[in-house]
Amino acid sequence: MLRREQVDFYREQGWLGVADVLPAQDVADLRRVTDEFVDKSRHVSASDGVFDLEPGHSFEEPRLRRLKDPIAHHPVYDRIMRHKNIIAIVSQLVGPNIRQNGTKLNMKSPGFGSPVEWHQDWAFYPHTNDDLLAVGVCIDDMTLANGCLLVVPGSQRGPVYDHHHQGAFAGAVTDPEFEPGETASIEVPAGGISIHHARALHASAHNTSAFPRRFLLFQYCAADAWPLLGPGDLATFNSKMVAGESSIVPRLADVPVRMPLPPAERPGSIYENQTVLERSSFAMG
Repeated sequence: MLRREQVDFYREQGWLGVADVLPAQDVADLRRVTDEFVDKSRHVSASDGVFDLEPGHSFEEPRLRRLKDPIAHHPVYDRIMRHKNIIAIVSQLVGPNIRQNGTKLNMKSPGFGSPVEWHQDWAFYPHTNDDLLAVGVCIDDMTLANGCLLVVPGSQRGPVYDHHHQGAFAGAVTDPEFEPGETASIEVPAGGISIHHARALHASAHNTSAFPRRFLLFQYCAADAWPLLGPGDLATFNSKMVAGESSIVPRLADVPVRMPLPPAERPGSIYENQTVLERSSFAMG
């Protein structure tokens, strides 16, 4: 459980790092299963509905940068998403009725892990209220050198920036006036978690270290936060509940919204969305 000062920090700053959330055996299970998926990716030559591949990926040198919707592919990931320690923390921040609205496993391999440009998760999936956050489970120590999460403190209380390029959604801030300014580095040891608000500006740089950064992301929201693009089939929508009870009464809040439409020219993942950008905040050399 979070201390009162941690909850207050999250409310003010929009992010939090929490150590020692998962026991060592859970971390070992995550590493074992993740290694299995990296090995399976050797047999894939192009990104698909499961694997998102780094440029330069090959059978001899697999470069998997994302496992899409990991809870659909292995029970260990689903078990961790429902872990009592994580759910207890999330419930302190969005309430007892919790729905998951997306999962992914992002990996930065030593020496070449892809960066993720500045963006707000809220730009991808605006809801009727903004009691939404993402929990990042650190399978490895997450450090500045291996591409830890970077956040603009307090940005969850600011504007929703334009994430469009030439009229289509691009998955990154494209507002010409945007400058990240002061940033915070969320460095967390393996077994800990990061938390960031859905409206918080965040990014991550290349992995320039000799160590991997495997980062399991779970998106959680209050059950009365409904997606503005529509919930789809109600039974499927309700099957995403991970704690408490569902609701058919959306809670409406005065929150800024910018729809992710027209859709991305290059769909598939945020990495693919962002390939249309003309410049990078994390260009190397």
